[in-house]
Amino acid sequence: MLSGLMIILLVVLLFAALGGVGYVVSLFNSLVQVKNNIGKAWHNIDVLLLQRNEEIPQLIDLARAYGKYEAGLLEEITRLRLSYAKVKHTGEKTTIENELSAQLRQLRQTAEQYPDIKADILYRSVQERVSALEEMIADRRIFFNDTVTIYNIQREQFPQRIFARLLGFERHPLLDMPGDKRTG
Repeated sequence: MLSGLMIILLVVLLFAALGGVGYVVSLFNSLVQVKNNIGKAWHNIDVLLLQRNEEIPQLIDLARAYGKYEAGLLEEITRLRLSYAKVKHTGEKTTIENELSAQLRQLRQTAEQYPDIKADILYRSVQERVSALEEMIADRRIFFNDTVTIYNIQREQFPQRIFARLLGFERHPLLDMPGDKRTG
């Protein structure tokens, strides 16, 4: 027969084990929740990015018609636009979007140097639609980056860091802000 002290010790150990399992489950659920929030925030941006990506071929065709753009810039924008449609993982899409935004900024800066293309009504119309979409993307980008930051902080804090690595919760990249000149 078990003594009273052994029974108490077993009960304490059982509660400690259950508490530990409950704690790990709570950490896991918290990471899942913030990871799913990233997906939700990304889908809010993705709708606008797809709309903007539909406008890009028109912008490229108009720029190409003026013949004053380096072919490499237009080809890179086209390559990024097509690769964006092929990838499924939010992290990969974020990386491609960061590159695409940088290339579109360069295209816009080049257009500023040529008054004849800036005066073209169709070019201005397409550029205004793209700019309006980019403003909406910028608003949603802030929420997305806040969500990613919360997720990255949670997965890097102790003891979540241990469980996050074991369970495959990887660091998520931020969506760069246009004109962000940070280094490092």
